[in-house]
Amino acid sequence: MENRPGTPFRLQIRPALSVPILYFLFSILLFAAGCGAPGEPQPPTPPVPQGIADLTAKQAGDGVLLTFTMPGKSTQGDRLQQVPTFEVLRGALRADGTPDPKSFRVVDTVPGALVARYSQRGQVQFIDPVSPTDPQFRSGQLFVYRVHTLFSAKHPSPESKDVTLQLYPVAERISTLDSTVTEHGIELKWPAPSHTSTGEPLASVQEYHVYRGELDPATASAAAGDPLEAKWKSPLLQLGATSTTDYRDSGFDYGKTYAYLVRSVIASPAGALESSDSPLAIVTPKDTFPPAAPQNVVAAVQPGATPGSAAVELSWSINVESDLAGYRVYRSQQEGERGVLLTTDPLPSPAYLDNSVQSGQRYWYTVTAVDRSVNESAPSLAVAVDVAQPSR
Repeated sequence: MENRPGTPFRLQIRPALSVPILYFLFSILLFAAGCGAPGEPQPPTPPVPQGIADLTAKQAGDGVLLTFTMPGKSTQGDRLQQVPTFEVLRGALRADGTPDPKSFRVVDTVPGALVARYSQRGQVQFIDPVSPTDPQFRSGQLFVYRVHTLFSAKHPSPESKDVTLQLYPVAERISTLDSTVTEHGIELKWPAPSHTSTGEPLASVQEYHVYRGELDPATASAAAGDPLEAKWKSPLLQLGATSTTDYRDSGFDYGKTYAYLVRSVIASPAGALESSDSPLAIVTPKDTFPPAAPQNVVAAVQPGATPGSAAVELSWSINVESDLAGYRVYRSQQEGERGVLLTTDPLPSPAYLDNSVQSGQRYWYTVTAVDRSVNESAPSLAVAVDVAQPSR
């Protein structure tokens, strides 16, 4: 501090701290004052799923069937609490045969809520349809696929390994599939394809593969419009193969809801290839077919349970239907009429003893067969019986 003679006294303070340091200290004070006060909530960082490790690809009609297992853990090893979205990327190879990173494009995105639609036996089975007019298809270039999963577009999982394959023309998709329920089975019929999917004339079809699955009846109508809307009680599996354009399924259960589809099979450089799926034929077969009428009905008059009474013993050949529930016996006192039903419940065996006859009367008996769906056969040929008066 210095004061010259003849000048007013002034107090001069020289700052010991620079302005930046003061600002820093002021910031610390403000931060300390704000501790414990609520601030803006920050959203948690979404987990990053582990990469898919088992991606495979094969041709399926005019498309590529990709099969893989969805990750169950994050890259940190924590179990995922939700199903992530998956994205399918398609690319091409460079001249040196390596994947061209710039060629990959997302061809489809499936949200986690819809992944179950594509899942079978713990794996995703996703078909990427490829148009036969696609230049990459027509040129015979290899297709390259990779898949990743994500909860956030900014944090996708590591890419799966790349899988490559070449596509070949297949038979055109079967346009219609008709089904008819008959007494002998469910009859399927379809037209033979005449061209490949690229429009070239088709020389021949090796065979047809028939597939069947069991549907939840509540989803049958929706599945007819979009198979992805189907809820399967049992998945589509190959039921049989045929060289003709028809097929009979005899191994079904009445009352269940079935979906059928057919694929044509032709030869290719990659081996036998199936076409794309035909439309679904959805059937809930009902048993409206009665058993055959019983044959060889015979009747004999026997002594009754009390002295002087009589009984009529009936017997006939066994019906061979697998769903047979039993037999009904009718008796009439007028020829050509069915008469009254004598058996309240179906008889399990082909025999009956009628103890309610009266002496001196003529009766006509007929027998019918009944199945478990309560379909009743036509009556057997009537057999007439005369019950004689007891001798004195």
